[in-house]
Amino acid sequence: MKLVIINYGAGNIKSIQFAFKRLGVDAVLSNNTEEIKAADKVIFPGVGEAKSAMLMLKSTGLDTLIPNLTQPVLGICLGMQLMCKSSEEGNTKGLGIFNVDVKRFSNQVKVPQMGWNTISELKSPLFKGIKEDEFMYLVHSFYAESCNEQIATTNYELHYASALQKDNFYGVQFHPEKSSVAGEQILKNFLEL
Repeated sequence: MKLVIINYGAGNIKSIQFAFKRLGVDAVLSNNTEEIKAADKVIFPGVGEAKSAMLMLKSTGLDTLIPNLTQPVLGICLGMQLMCKSSEEGNTKGLGIFNVDVKRFSNQVKVPQMGWNTISELKSPLFKGIKEDEFMYLVHSFYAESCNEQIATTNYELHYASALQKDNFYGVQFHPEKSSVAGEQILKNFLEL
């Protein structure tokens, strides 16, 4: 299996690469459009700020490539947020794969949300073998609003979409590569989709 992690300068891609290595898969780091198109599965990671990440995608043409991919694609953290319509972070227009906007948590709660929180209302083969209210590791100040495309929710100040799916596109707000055994199971499920 050819697994490509999109390398566009926004990320903790090494920890994702190591997580797949533990599952016996050598993931390739690449920003080459042909190599990404030829992959069986694609990971779209992201850590950092939405506006500058979007500019990096545009500078390499990845902003037009990613929404047109036909194989399973998994967006992680900022990667998932960039797959949405827009983000309040830097007033950024997203890739528009998911029909939902990304908002900032209010100052009524500690921002960023950092640490372990539960995912519930699980509905996707991505969560095969994962129990309701399983704990996942999160670090984020912005969230995707609840919507029709959500396949998991988390409660922090309000219920928000902690995972999304549309066709071959999946997104998770949490970090499966840092979420112990359950997170590893989700990565394994993605490989088996």
